Formats: sequence, structure tokens, C-alpha cells
Amino acid sequence: MSDLLARAVALAYFMAPAYVANLVPPFVKYWRGWNRPISRRWLGGHKTVVGFGAGLAGALLTTHVQARLGWAGGLVAYDDWATLGLLFGVGAMAGDSAKSFLKRRRGIAPGAPWVPFDQLDFVVGALALAGPRAPLGWTDILLILVLSAGGHVLVNHLGWALGIRETRW
Repeated sequence: MSDLLARAVALAYFMAPAYVANLVPPFVKYWRGWNRPISRRWLGGHKTVVGFGAGLAGALLTTHVQARLGWAGGLVAYDDWATLGLLFGVGAMAGDSAKSFLKRRRGIAPGAPWVPFDQLDFVVGALALAGPRAPLGWTDILLILVLSAGGHVLVNHLGWALGIRETRW
């Protein structure tokens, strides 16, 4: 395996809790219980309390599994997996919420594309909080951003095709 590919795999493994945190909330739209918007005015109607909590839970579960697997990819120790999971989860959900706030201020409808912010909001938020725990250089951050943006587009198109998402973006 080439050095670049090995590093990309290690970075994707490190970022997995943020990816899961971003992936989980669209599934809670099927929740028929209490699932109120956090703030319809400021974030739009699709950012919900249950979705935010599900994102946090997804990040925590992912770091717990990573800790149990024992492979850190050479980037971070998972001995304090709960704190790392919270950092990833809060960072990813806060980044997504901040982007939604900015979209509402700019008059962009919920679900309407806002490239590249829709693809990178959760990644930037997660890196801001969890990134300092790993020895990341600027090339690592750039690689994470490129891989994440491309992966986000692919996953959203798949979600749209399966009827999970209302838009491709």
C-alpha cells in the first residue's frame, strides 16, 4: 500500500466518528415521537433535538468501537474514547448547525445546495474540536477535506436514490 493511501485510510479512520455523526440524523426523520426543531427560525425545521442527539450518540458509539478494535491508525489514543467521541459529535453537529444558521441568514432554503459548505461544515467543526488531539499537518487537513467532500457527495446521492434524503446535496 502506498504511503499516501495508507495515510488516507488512517485519516478516514480518525474522522469516522464525524462521518457517522453526520450520517445518523437524517434517519431520525422517521422517529414518530418527540422530534422538535432546535430553532425553526435560526436553523430551519430540519435541524432537530433528536437529530443532534443521534449525531452525538453515533460519534460516541464509533469511538467506543474504535477503542475496542485497538487500532488507532497511528494518529490518536482511544484510551479516553468518550471525550474524543463527544468532541467529534459536538464538533460535527455544531459545524452543521452553524452552516444552517448562515444559510438561513443568506436566505438559502433548507435542503437547497450550498457548495462547498454543505460538504465540509461537519468536517470543519469536528476538526476544530477533535483535530488538536491528533498530529495533523496541513497536508493531512487538506486530504481530509478533499476526501470528505467527495465522500459526502457520493453518500448524499446514494441517500437520495434510496429515498432517505429529499435532495441530492
